Amino acid sequence: MMAATNGLVHASTTKPLFTFGVVADVQYADIPDGRSFLGVPRYYRHSISVLQRAVSTWNKQGNIKFSINFGDIVDGFCPKDKSLWAVQKVLDEFDKFDGPTYHMFGNHCLYNLPRSKLVSLLKMPTSSDRAYYDFSPCPEYRFVVLDAYDFSVLGWPRDHPVTAAARKLLDEKNPNTDKNSPEGLVGLDRRFVMFNGAVGKEQLSWLNDVLQNAAEHQQNVVLCSHLPMYPGAASPVGLMWNYDEVMAIVRQYNCVKACFAGHDHKGGHSVDSYGVHHRTLEAALECPPGTSAFGHIEAYHNKLLLVGSDGMADTEMCFQFPERALL
Repeated sequence: MMAATNGLVHASTTKPLFTFGVVADVQYADIPDGRSFLGVPRYYRHSISVLQRAVSTWNKQGNIKFSINFGDIVDGFCPKDKSLWAVQKVLDEFDKFDGPTYHMFGNHCLYNLPRSKLVSLLKMPTSSDRAYYDFSPCPEYRFVVLDAYDFSVLGWPRDHPVTAAARKLLDEKNPNTDKNSPEGLVGLDRRFVMFNGAVGKEQLSWLNDVLQNAAEHQQNVVLCSHLPMYPGAASPVGLMWNYDEVMAIVRQYNCVKACFAGHDHKGGHSVDSYGVHHRTLEAALECPPGTSAFGHIEAYHNKLLLVGSDGMADTEMCFQFPERALL
């Protein structure tokens, strides 16, 4: 369930295995406030204050083991000559957190800087320039961070084969001259816009291997992506291009318990037919001055409990376990 107002989800009497912080879509820029293409107000300068409050709150709690940033740390309207400065300014705030922060690409990150530069700046725990990885904070849990723009027209050089292939897909799926426009597209096809992307074949194979290993070790898996992977938790225009391929792999195993994402700023929560929770997080960018959207998640053997600030709804996510796990 997703609480209509905060305070309706209470902490369990059982001590969690660990607790971690979450924040999404800071999209900082040193520019005047503006609006989204839907007319929703955006507070570009205030958003970094939301992050500052998040870090301060997590540090005061004293039990936040790590934090996850769900992408888009700076906005596409950030002046390009200030992109590096703006990214570093946001990262300086994350560095004040008393623990590691795990980052992922968002489309706005890639509007500002190339992939190779971002992998280094975000200190992604990978052995190459790839931007997907996994980590295990305790034996019972595995976190998998996806690169939702592995296959996209963003972040790659213009003459790169991935750029050409992604452009070809967009031309086939979206007849509009402006590929950021979903005009005329119907239903789930509205996801085929330029500000979205997909998980590439190599990453899909890697994901399969990771989930197979996690299932063998009976771990609960939390899947993290900037782009949502289930229509019930986000608007179709914000979905990953090949969310269905990702979820087909997820459904081969019984280990994935929750999928978290950003990108669709209003947030959402839904449980799919396989019992997997999908939680899209509310954006820091759209918090009016004096308000916030961030939270912490308590991880238990049988559930995740999101406790949010005023702009992020509390959410209790109880796991459904397969029959064989009960034997």
